[in-house]
Amino acid sequence: MWVFGSGQYYLHKFKWTRIIRHVAVRSNASKDDPAMQEYWQQRISKRKLPSAERRLVLTLAARQRGLCAGCGLDLIEGAEYQPDDIHDWVNWFSASSRALNVHHVVYRRAGGSDELKNLELRHTACHQQHHAGDHRRDLCQPSQPA
Repeated sequence: MWVFGSGQYYLHKFKWTRIIRHVAVRSNASKDDPAMQEYWQQRISKRKLPSAERRLVLTLAARQRGLCAGCGLDLIEGAEYQPDDIHDWVNWFSASSRALNVHHVVYRRAGGSDELKNLELRHTACHQQHHAGDHRRDLCQPSQPA
């Protein structure tokens, strides 16, 4: 099997993507029906908890009230999405948050830790801009017309 890349960078193969199947809801199952309460509790209890990395991103996003620490804009476009339950929101947020980076306020090489108080979420562009040393302009903000 060939994998194209060098060192830590490689071309992603689609077969590496885990398929997540869903279980269809019974035809007569309504969340509003008190008789179906046990059915819905069992369905929700079978869902997996988010991984540690996803929990970290969710915790940071909640602490920052959904705003980028670099530019102050919404971390995710469409953040006003209102799901039916918290698991739907976690799945939506996880899919949408792939363009976010966890940033160390005090760099690890300078003695910073991986503790929550030293971490913040930034857009990828804001994170790259910060590390490039360009603090004069904000890539997330629309540019001013000439």
